[in-house]
Amino acid sequence: FFRYILESTSFELFFKFVELPNFDVAPDAFSTFKDLLTKHETLVSEYLTSHYDEFFDLYEKLLTSPNYVTRRQSLKLLSEFLLESSNSHIMKRYIVEVRYLKVMMTLLKDSSKNIQISAFHIFKVFVANPNKPREIKVILAKNHEKLLELLHNLSAGKGAAEDDQFEEEKELIMKEIERVARTCRLEC
Repeated sequence: FFRYILESTSFELFFKFVELPNFDVAPDAFSTFKDLLTKHETLVSEYLTSHYDEFFDLYEKLLTSPNYVTRRQSLKLLSEFLLESSNSHIMKRYIVEVRYLKVMMTLLKDSSKNIQISAFHIFKVFVANPNKPREIKVILAKNHEKLLELLHNLSAGKGAAEDDQFEEEKELIMKEIERVARTCRLEC
């Protein structure tokens, strides 16, 4: 059944349904969409491997939606399924694409703190990637001052243990951005 939905043209309708202003439809559509992407890891991994470009073209529209709920849920879901071990090859492909780095950088500036934090959790994977392509390094280096300022002002504000971990991750990412900016001046 799930394979049928993923492979059918109807699957693309979920990208439209989750953005509907009708409060009765959008949450149910997103719940089903999430189940499709998280409960059937092998099927989803196969689907994303063969439909990567089409899927992420549509998904980018959710991430840049004017609707706060759509952006927030889409970011959380993206983080969830990119970090699934069965999708590691998808994540490796995603984090070398400049256009998706730019989407995350834009979301780091969102007016919502929740969206900023969710975007950080995906952004940090781009930065921490030991095999960053030259184009990613150039963008990080070119924007390092703005990024460092954004990250410096970003705080989780949840609880002591979570805050400590978040601050540690943030510090590591900031150091990596500084390192990339320094080395890029010489190599890029």
